[in-house]
Amino acid sequence: MTSDKVLIHEENKILRITINRPDVRNALDRETYALLAQTIDATVDRDDLHTIIITGAANYFTAGNDLHDFQKTPEAVSPAMVFLESLNKATIPIIAAVEGGAVGIGVTMLLHCDFVYAGKDTRFQLPFIHLALCPEGASSVLLAQYVGIRQANEWLFRGNPFSAEKAFEAGLINQVSESGQAIHDAQKLAEELTQHSLASLKHTKRLLKRQISPVVAETIHIERKAFAECLQSEAAQEKFRKFFANKK
Repeated sequence: MTSDKVLIHEENKILRITINRPDVRNALDRETYALLAQTIDATVDRDDLHTIIITGAANYFTAGNDLHDFQKTPEAVSPAMVFLESLNKATIPIIAAVEGGAVGIGVTMLLHCDFVYAGKDTRFQLPFIHLALCPEGASSVLLAQYVGIRQANEWLFRGNPFSAEKAFEAGLINQVSESGQAIHDAQKLAEELTQHSLASLKHTKRLLKRQISPVVAETIHIERKAFAECLQSEAAQEKFRKFFANKK
């Protein structure tokens, strides 16, 4: 599968993946999820890549799910969950370079990355509660692991936007970069990682995730069922109707 919705650049043992739908703030539809998952899965058996960088085109990471696409009849296997499972199963370090905004699953995917750099003007949001939805992609486990249960409660129960500085203070991201410089900082780290043994990188990642990986895999499936139940509720459908009405 090929498409300009996802741009791939490979050089010097680094694979850069760019979400490329700038007209909709890089919102993720089914095709984009499939392309992302396919690209990450293809790295597992390779011995010539040391790291993956994920970023978004036009200085914006992603606005999350493409709600028009999202409203279609749910599939038995969600493309979004397949993508998150691909991130979880990746064997080499993943670096996210975030600018502009990361919303919904745009934040959830960061929990599956090993490093996150974000421009200082980036705004983050987990707005599930405002859409009558619930956490996804093991975020109910991973968010609390990174930032603590009190902060996770704040972001998930209230769903309000927060700054890159707040994300750094809480432990969600590794570094606040100057605006527009997150990709450069991510590239610098990626180049550093290419100097290390690939076997060492893979073993380190596997060992760091050893205890949490089974819990994450199980939670992804549990959250998938809960999310589907919420999505099909009248409360959620009413939220979507109001959203699309306001867009007209």
